[in-house]
Amino acid sequence: MISFDEFKKLSIKVAKIKEVKDHPNADKLYVIKVDIGGEEREVVAGIKKAYKPEELEGKLVVVLENMEPATIRGVESKGMILAASDSEKMAVICPDKDMPSGATVK
Repeated sequence: MISFDEFKKLSIKVAKIKEVKDHPNADKLYVIKVDIGGEEREVVAGIKKAYKPEELEGKLVVVLENMEPATIRGVESKGMILAASDSEKMAVICPDKDMPSGATVK
């Protein structure tokens, strides 16, 4: 279990997907450019089986903004798009109302 103080360290924000590209070195990954309240960054996401690029572009998603950057198969990822999954399907987490990029998830 984590404490509430530990949870408060997470910066979870709404982001708008601006661009989706195939990862150059991985079949199951996308390199996704997101706008988090005026700041653009790239994240690597393993959601290729669940979504086509055109289904993601323009979509609002929830991202973990302050995750330590990681290099995934040669591409630096500066955040994580949150998704739910089971053994058969996957769904990115999205706000159910229109929200501005950069809105804080609490």
